[in-house]
Amino acid sequence: MGLTMAAACPEPGAANWYALQVRHNHERLVSTVLSSKGYLEFFPTYRKQRRRSDRTVEIEMPLFPGYVFCRFDARDFRVPIVTTPGVIRIVGIARGPVPVDDSEIAAIQRVVASGFTVEPWPYVRTGQNIRIQHGALAGVEGVLVDVKNHRRLIVSITLLQRSIHVDIDSALVVPN
Repeated sequence: MGLTMAAACPEPGAANWYALQVRHNHERLVSTVLSSKGYLEFFPTYRKQRRRSDRTVEIEMPLFPGYVFCRFDARDFRVPIVTTPGVIRIVGIARGPVPVDDSEIAAIQRVVASGFTVEPWPYVRTGQNIRIQHGALAGVEGVLVDVKNHRRLIVSITLLQRSIHVDIDSALVVPN
């Protein structure tokens, strides 16, 4: 799926969501510093169990390793954003940063806040597009897949070509 001209040229003066590529394991630091600078940031995480030699521990991991989302006006991004420790670049094309679709960020925020188990998932282009009809995720759109007798909703960030999945009850979905 290519970028449309509207996506490549953000509306002047409009604050949009952008993906920031960050150094390995610097997502939390970048998120904290951006927040302290007064920016609205979004660093989605999930809980994962890790086996240690003597016990199992639950740790918080980034849903999109190497990326943090930040809302800002594209005209004012250069110095405060790119000088943030750990930021490599603002994801975009040669002409400048490309905003992430608001509906994709909203869907990820809803999934993370829902309390359902969520994990990263390989980016999916094919499959049936669906919308959740009822419950905590009502209105969230994504792709329905079957994995080992489980129905999963795949929600993607197109610009990054990254996805997450959440197990769902197939009774809650309708074709989009």
